[in-house]
Parts: sequence; C-alpha cells; structure tokens
Amino acid sequence: MNKKTAIAPNRRAFLTGAGAVLASPAVLTATRAYAATPTLRVGHVSPRTGPLAGFAEADDFVLAGIEKAFAGGIENNGKSWNIEIISKDSQSNPNRAAEVAADLILGDEVDIIVAASTPDTVNPVSDQAEVNEVPCITTDCPWQPYFFGRNGVPGEGFASTYHFFWGLEDVIGAFLDMWGKSGVAKTVGGLFPNDADGNAWGHPELGLPKPLAAEGYNLIDPGRYQPLSDDFSNYIAAFKDAGCEIVTGNMIPPDFATFWSQAAQQGFNPKVVTIGKALLFPSVIESLGERGDGLSSEVWWSPNHPFASSLDGSSAKDLAEGYTAASNRPWTQPIGFKHALFEVVADVARRADDLEDPEAIVAAIQGTNLDTIVGNVNWANGPINNVTKTPLVAGQWQKDGDAFDLKIVANSAASDIPLTGDLKFLA
Repeated sequence: MNKKTAIAPNRRAFLTGAGAVLASPAVLTATRAYAATPTLRVGHVSPRTGPLAGFAEADDFVLAGIEKAFAGGIENNGKSWNIEIISKDSQSNPNRAAEVAADLILGDEVDIIVAASTPDTVNPVSDQAEVNEVPCITTDCPWQPYFFGRNGVPGEGFASTYHFFWGLEDVIGAFLDMWGKSGVAKTVGGLFPNDADGNAWGHPELGLPKPLAAEGYNLIDPGRYQPLSDDFSNYIAAFKDAGCEIVTGNMIPPDFATFWSQAAQQGFNPKVVTIGKALLFPSVIESLGERGDGLSSEVWWSPNHPFASSLDGSSAKDLAEGYTAASNRPWTQPIGFKHALFEVVADVARRADDLEDPEAIVAAIQGTNLDTIVGNVNWANGPINNVTKTPLVAGQWQKDGDAFDLKIVANSAASDIPLTGDLKFLA
C-alpha cells in the first residue's frame, strides 16, 4: 500500500479494539455465515450536491434500476446473497468524500465500496478503502490522476483498490483526432485548474504539453488558476496575444461559464473549444444558450455506443432513453459508468471464492473480464497496476432544432463506436 493518509483508524484495528461497542470479526463472520440469506453490503459515494453534482444527476435512476436487478439476490457458491447498497453524498468535497467513505467502512461495515466522478471523489474514497483493506472499485476519473494522484508506484500499485476508465493519452488522442480534421492553426490555449485533474492534464511529462508538441501544436499555458475563479482576463489576454484558435483544458462547469462569458466580453473568439469535464452535461450547454452550440469534449459513453448491460441486456440506447423517459431530462455520460460499476460488483459477487473474505473479493476483482454497457472491463489488460481502460471518442454539441445533441465527430481509436456528425467551427 502506497498512501495511508486516513481520517479514521484502520478498520481491523478499530474492530479489534472496540469489543465493547462492536462484535469481534469472528462473531460478525459467524453471524453472517449462519444467516439464512446473508447480505453483501456495498457502499457508494457520489457528489450529489455541489459543483460536481452534474456527475450524479442520474444516481437515483441508476440505483433504482440496480436495486431492481439485485432484488432476487446474487448466487455465490450455491447460496443466495442479498445486496444492500448504502449511498452517501460527497458534497463535491474531497474531505467530505473521505469522511463518508470512513463512515461506510467503519460504521456501516460495507464489504465493497464503489465511487465515481473526478479525483475529488474517487481518490479520497480509494485511500480510505486502501488503508482499511476494503475492496474498492471506482470510475469516472482519468487513470493518471487516480493512480499518480494517490502516489501510486508503477510495478507496485495498490492492494485493495481498482479503477476502470480512460487515460490522458486517450483524451489527448481523441482531441488531436478531432482537431486534425479542422485545419485550424495549431496554437492552443490551455486552461488547467490547481486541482488533481488540472495538475494532471497540464503536467509537462504526463499531461497534454508533450504529446501536443510532438504533433506540432504550441500550447499556451499561463499557469494554474484556482477553482471557482471569477477572473480569467489574464488567460484570455495571453490566448489573444498568441493567436490561439483552439482552447482546451479541464474545468468544472462554473469556471467554464465564467471564462466563456468573459471571452465574449473581451472579444476572444477561438474556432474550436474542447474542454474536459465541464462540457459533458446537457444542462451546462443549455445554460450557455446559443454560445453552447459547437463546443466540444471527450465522449466516454452515449446512446450510440454498441455495448449492453451484463445485468439485464439493456443497450446503451435503452439505458439512455430510460433515463429520459423517467426524468424528462437528456441523457448524461456518467449514466453508463454508474451502471457499469454495479455490473462489476455483481460479477465479482458471483465469482468470489468467499464473500466473507476481503482478499477473496479482491482476487475476484483482479480476475474480472466482463463486457459491460461501457465496454470490456479486464484488469489483466490495464496500462498499469490496478487500472483498466474503456474506449474514448470525441464529440461536439450541435443545435438540433430547439435542443442540443452531442455528435460523435472523431473515433479513430474506437472505430466500433459510430460517427454521428462532422466537426464545425464555432460561430
């Protein structure tokens, strides 16, 4: 284990030293073993509120569908297990994410913990799971900020925590694929916040600068800004002076809205704007009005992805349309990955040699080879310890009648995901 910063004591030590309050592990094990229908407790942490709430917009819908799929229990070694999901809000705050993860581990005594939605949620939850030796599965965060942001050491990795998503190399490839079709000048303005994502995306060796330079792009990086900044004038001035026709980076929605409004006020009109994180959500694009038309981002998942759920056979289109029918809101990209988290949980629960043994659960996670609604999840094929990757393409928001549609405009790295439109310049 490489990072042991925890806000709570190790669970094993906590349980052993708290006999007056909690039963000892042996008693807990015996109680579960003799229960007619034992229960596997799954903790879930997500940013339901705060600036990252868009990532959790569909949580209620996804969890309702998962609970329905789990209603009949999971069969393991000839015995049926109930699956109990306990979900808690990180409030888009890393400290709060660590607190609720500790509550789930030490208070609710979950057997597995899952989390999603940027390093601000994924990393503190994973760190709590690692120090307490609880199996953990996460997603919705590029693997570099997950792994290196937790002080992971290549070749060693982590003992209990596993992650599936794409990496910065994939998002860079998708962006370059899209920009290469545009014919615009290869001068790019970079917007990178002073947080785990921004520092990873802007890192001189592991982030965008090196591969962009290798493809002939000049990245103008004025330095890190503080999240929830209210003034991007210096960045806009630097981009104008350099003649940037492309702007890229990784931002939370409020920061992009501030930048984009000030860009208009200050007469900065790039031809292509490709921003990670902030531009994933229809609600953000709609809030920008006409200035949302033509903005672009990575596309992790869409109704056009050719994958299906291992739980109920639903296609990506079925899941997306189901959310829209239930909520009267457009689909969002995290829906597929939130669903896939629990596909992996179900698969692990079926295959583990002993669901009362955390090490057996971890071994089952390591042995995963599952086709999910976001693609194949197989930790044997990862780029580094504890990580496996899912496919990534690039898309552009285009006005379609009164609504915006996210068109897939570049798919060189994942040609099985069909193109649905052509890139156009910003007005």
